[in-house]
Amino acid sequence: MKYRMVSGFETHVELATNTKIFCGCSTKFGASPNTHCCPVCTGQPGALPVLNKKVVEFAIRAGLATHCTINTTTHLDRKNYCYPDLPKAYQISQFDKPLCEHGYVELESGKKIRLTRIHIEEDAGKLVHERGYTFIDYNRGGVPLIEIVSEPDISSPEEAREYVEKLQLIMRYIGVSDCKMQEGSMRCDVNISLQREGSSVLGTRTEIKNMNSLSFIEKAMAYEAKRQEEVLSSGGEVEQATLRFDEATGETYVMRTKEDAQDYRYFPEPDLLTVKIPQAEVDKIAVSLPELPLEKLRRYTGALGISVLSARLLYKYKAVCDFFERCLSLGAGAKNLSNLIVGTVYSYLPTEEEKEAFKINVAAEEMAELAKYVDGGKINFTLAQMTLSKMLKEGGALGDYIKPADLEGISDGELEELCKRAIEENPKIAEDFRGGKEKAIGGLFGYIKRATQGRADIKKAEAVLRRLLSE
Repeated sequence: MKYRMVSGFETHVELATNTKIFCGCSTKFGASPNTHCCPVCTGQPGALPVLNKKVVEFAIRAGLATHCTINTTTHLDRKNYCYPDLPKAYQISQFDKPLCEHGYVELESGKKIRLTRIHIEEDAGKLVHERGYTFIDYNRGGVPLIEIVSEPDISSPEEAREYVEKLQLIMRYIGVSDCKMQEGSMRCDVNISLQREGSSVLGTRTEIKNMNSLSFIEKAMAYEAKRQEEVLSSGGEVEQATLRFDEATGETYVMRTKEDAQDYRYFPEPDLLTVKIPQAEVDKIAVSLPELPLEKLRRYTGALGISVLSARLLYKYKAVCDFFERCLSLGAGAKNLSNLIVGTVYSYLPTEEEKEAFKINVAAEEMAELAKYVDGGKINFTLAQMTLSKMLKEGGALGDYIKPADLEGISDGELEELCKRAIEENPKIAEDFRGGKEKAIGGLFGYIKRATQGRADIKKAEAVLRRLLSE
């Protein structure tokens, strides 16, 4: 019997506020354990929470960017459970009236992954297991989160990866989170079930908790789907449970049987008032949203005429896009500019983190001028690449590398003489080409590039060389 994977995601995104959701403690990552906490975020008796307005604004931005309806009257709820990283034995979250509802994230194929809700809540502390002991760091407790809950619309690990990547991009573009999965500021709970082919009934789901790597999400989903299929094919039943993915073995294992909403005994948070948001505030936030990632991708491949591959490599990093757009505003042409960034700059930024930060020795003004030289035919693309490589490595201004004489180019007469000399000094290459070895002409290109330090137009040189070699 054949089965279809059905998956929905609960994605926790830490918001980039300076202070926590209900107190004034810092949210800065990487501080010494238990130095960014106070009586409120550690749940001391008598300490009362005060809602951070910025958290509500950021959540609304996230909701509008994912096409959600904003509930302008909402409230917070207590989610009751007892765990060491939650000192007050409940989490302040939202249950029946989330801030945002009924949105979607669109994939490049046009498929829309529906969002059930986006709600605000506080993060828990962090458990550190070392040397047979468990230590608790409460710095993360009270850090503001949004939880983005999707419908079960994802049908493959590949779709799941794209969905998470799209969420990452949206949140970064609108400035609400850095979504660094390696630092835990974006984490996913993955719900998976199998549906019998031809049936409308969903299977029993399992939930893989706290996934913070795109590649591990794909591996975990593939393994869990296979495991469930083996259980069902042998006549067994899948048990609803919360799972952990073991990165070392590539397997999932049961942590606990899955709780349902009633197990958390939700009730309205008595220490916080109902939240009422003026529609004018929502409208103001909507107007402030930037061009969203998928819109940018379509503009790049459409109006700007950039290849799909180059456009994808540009738009997935917000800092790169900001730099690219700045260069465009200074008059650089999109195609040569994108090729210089993707083909040359990226070779100096090998990691994802380096591309995201995009800290280079070349100012946008210098890059734009270099691209304009190529656009206007003043230098060829090869020379532009060589120049950019030196600037990235050594720094300095464009004028230190491209002199006025370089912009004059090579005259037709000079090019003719240079091509004749190339043939005369490389008789073996010329003989091979005349004998039918087409690729041999590349050796003559190399000679011309070296002789002119990359200033010659190789396409024009090729036409001259072919004419001379056929005479």
